[in-house]
Formats: sequence, structure tokens, C-alpha cells
Amino acid sequence: MSELVRVVLIDDHPLFREGVAVTLGVDSAWKIVAEGESADDALRLALAHLPDVMLLDLHIPGGGLNALKAVVAACPVTRVVMLTVSEDEAHVLAALKAGARGYLLKGVSGEELRRVVRAVQAGEAYVTPSLAASMLHELTRETRPTSPLDELTPRERQILEGVAAGRSNKEIARDLDLTEKTVKHYMTNVLQKLQVRNRVEAALLAQKAARKE
Repeated sequence: MSELVRVVLIDDHPLFREGVAVTLGVDSAWKIVAEGESADDALRLALAHLPDVMLLDLHIPGGGLNALKAVVAACPVTRVVMLTVSEDEAHVLAALKAGARGYLLKGVSGEELRRVVRAVQAGEAYVTPSLAASMLHELTRETRPTSPLDELTPRERQILEGVAAGRSNKEIARDLDLTEKTVKHYMTNVLQKLQVRNRVEAALLAQKAARKE
């Protein structure tokens, strides 16, 4: 049985969101965990739910590209797919450079939407063929801050401090009144932000930073 794919949908047209939810809902492998309509909603819901995939419209209040950049920086574990009407190649390139893992036009069929989102969730990248898929090779190289620890949210820092102190996920979950599964999800995000392979390396990085303070 395939793993459940948790999706956040951001679009300022309720009827369109409803249609996408119905399209994905025909398969029990999908779950829409939250919906929003603005750039602020996108970041807030990404941090709150850490979804596997976010479907994001380009033209939303606050700007789809602004939302994309914020979500990619804060939640690298979440793969963002732009789902929009814009066929402007400049928009495609800007979205890819900002960290989008896919760019899909709203005229796509339900079957194609499910196939593409599943592929992106599995680690692939996708651009609608008619929009020059060659631009997939133009993905940006992000400039990281002086310390990758600066990218962590307050909650992620709390969890990393627990790991650095030698606590298990179960103990950290109890201390922070979270579920163990939620702590594991946050740790996945932390490992990606810090660009380390495991919790031991993350703990060592945190301890090294603490000695410098």
C-alpha cells in the first residue's frame, strides 16, 4: 500500500480548491490537510502541518512567488508544485529558481495531476511539456546563511536542543506536549535545513554552535 500523501492547497478561488480536493479525494492515498488563499496562509499552513506537497497558485494575495520562497526556506521537506494559468516562461523560470519542484497548468486532467504530484512527492521534478521542460536544468543554488541554525524555527530549535541533550523523540514529545510522530516530522525538516545525515550530526552541530555563543 502506498504511503499517504499529505497536501496543502493554496488558491484564492474556493471553487477551484474544491475541485482539486475532489480530484485528489478519489484516491485514499491523498489527504488535503489544509487549504488557504494567500501567501501568508501558505507559510502559516506549511509550518503548522509540514505537508509532503503544497499546490500553490502563482496569482494569490501576497504573491505566489513570495509564498514559494518563504515555504521553501522554512520547510524544505515540503515539495511545492505551482498550479496556475500562467504560461509565461519568465514565471516558470522564476518559480524553478525560487525552489518549485513542479510547474503545472490548471487545464491539466485529474489523472495527470495525481500522477505529477505523486512523482514530485517521490523526488522528481516536472514542468508541463509545452512550457519548455529544458528549464528544469535552471534550478537555483540557494545562498545559505552564515549558520544553517539560523533557518530553524523556534519549535525546531526546541527539538534540536532536546536531541543535543541526548533525549529520545519520545522524551522530547512528552516535554513539548507533541506526538512522537510530529517530533519525527520536525526532525526530518531539521536534518534537511542543516544538511546533515542524521540526528547525531545535528546534535554535534548544535553543541558546536552553543560553545561559540
